Amino acid sequence: MSMKIKLVVATRLSEADFFTVTATGRSLAFNHPSFLELRLFPNNTQGLSTVYNQAIRESIDDPATLVFAHDDLLILDFLWYFRVKEALAKFDIVGVAGNRCRVPKQPSWAFIDASFKWDRFENLSALVGHGKAFPPSTLLCLGEIRQKVLLLDGLFLAVESKTLSSNNLLFDERFNFHFYDLDFCRQAEVKNISCGTWDISLVHQSGGAFGSEDWTRAYQKYLDKWGD
Repeated sequence: MSMKIKLVVATRLSEADFFTVTATGRSLAFNHPSFLELRLFPNNTQGLSTVYNQAIRESIDDPATLVFAHDDLLILDFLWYFRVKEALAKFDIVGVAGNRCRVPKQPSWAFIDASFKWDRFENLSALVGHGKAFPPSTLLCLGEIRQKVLLLDGLFLAVESKTLSSNNLLFDERFNFHFYDLDFCRQAEVKNISCGTWDISLVHQSGGAFGSEDWTRAYQKYLDKWGD
């Protein structure tokens, strides 16, 4: 198996500021092996789905393991790229937080309704830190890891580009940020592409924007598309 990995990251900052200011950039400045290619979208104003799809199309003639990551991740695992390869030997799409089940109108991998009620512990599969530095202020440790799931959080998603191209799977560009990940997982489920969680040590600096106006509009688009 080729070791080539392409890390796809969009940031509102310049390329120079990405490496000195963002958590993901600073992590790469410290740990960036030669086989790891960065596909950076600096000064980005487009939706994540749009730039991620651009990276997918670029990989049609240049196959690689694609890792879609937010720019606010402290990557603590020195060998995270080997963990990704290990995970993709078992699942087609891999993340660090997900849900083994799905209920109608579920608004998040973790919550089961629009009032943000947490799902049952046994349905969840997540291990990710939250905070601005290490050690994180909180460690989200829910259920068992290395589990097949139906929904994944989009903060970190890994997949072989050939899996996407051979199944005509792209991100839906009507979802700029919110719900692009849930929709992607729903598309994968329809195409019998497996999703799973894996233990990759990260600290996510954002807690999300659940309930905001943008989130609410995206949720309605999601319901309009899927119905449930």
